Amino acid sequence: MPSHFLKAGDFRFDMGLRRGTPDYFRNVEPPGLLEERRALLAADPASYAVASEEAGPLLREAAAFARSLGIPVEDGATAAQLGSAWEPDFVLLDDALRVRAGCVCFPSFWSLPEKLGQVIDLVHAPVPGLNEEVGAKIRIFLERLKPGDIWERWNWGLAATPERNCHPEMRRPRLDANATPASTWFRVEHQALVRLPETGAILFGIRIHSSTLEEEAAAAPEFAAALKRQLETMPDAVVDYKGLAACRGRLAILLERAGN
Repeated sequence: MPSHFLKAGDFRFDMGLRRGTPDYFRNVEPPGLLEERRALLAADPASYAVASEEAGPLLREAAAFARSLGIPVEDGATAAQLGSAWEPDFVLLDDALRVRAGCVCFPSFWSLPEKLGQVIDLVHAPVPGLNEEVGAKIRIFLERLKPGDIWERWNWGLAATPERNCHPEMRRPRLDANATPASTWFRVEHQALVRLPETGAILFGIRIHSSTLEEEAAAAPEFAAALKRQLETMPDAVVDYKGLAACRGRLAILLERAGN
C-alpha cells in the first residue's frame, strides 16, 4: 500500500531518502496512465510541459536516459514529447538547482509552468517551515548527488478525489468538514532523483498513488494511529497549506475509531 513509509510519531518534514534503482523510471503501469498523459498534453501542453531556452542539452540527455530504459523517444524530443512516452512526471534541474524543463501531468495542486526558472529554495518556499527545517539538507544532498546514483522518497497528502491530475486549473474538489476515511484519499508522490552525467542535471521523477484512508487502515492496522498523530501535531500553517483545516479534527476522531 502507498502508506508503507508513514512513520509513527509527531509530524515533521523528513527527506526520508532510500536507495533506488533504474526500474523506477521504466514504463510499468497499466496502459491507461500513458493514454491519460497523452490526452492532457494534446489538449493543453502549455499547462503541463515547459522548457527554458537553456534546456536543450538537459532534455537530450534525459531522452537518452529514457531510451536506455526502453522508452520509445527520439533524440531532440521536446518536454511534451518525452512526457507523452514516459510514465513518471519529471522535472529537470540544472547544476545550479534551477528548474529548466519538465512535464508534470499529475501535479498535487501546483503548476510546473509557475516554477520554471526558480531555484529549489524558491520552489519549496510556499510550504510553511520546509526550508527552515530541511532546506539546507536538501540543497547539500542535491549538490553532492553523484552521477548515476538513484534515490527515492515518498511525500504524502490528503485529497477528496482519486484523480491523478490535480492541476489548479482542474478545480478538483477539496476536503471539507464532511470528510470520512471512506471519502478521503491518501495521495502519495513517489519521487526519485538521479544526476545525469554529461550535463550534471538532476532528473526528478514523480509517480502518484492513491487509496482511501479506509483501505489503508484495513491493510495496515498501525496506519490509523500514525496518521492521526501526524494530523494532530501538524503545525496550523502546514494544515492550511495542505487544505486540511476543515477536516483535520473530524478525521482524527474517525481515525481513532478505525484504529480500535
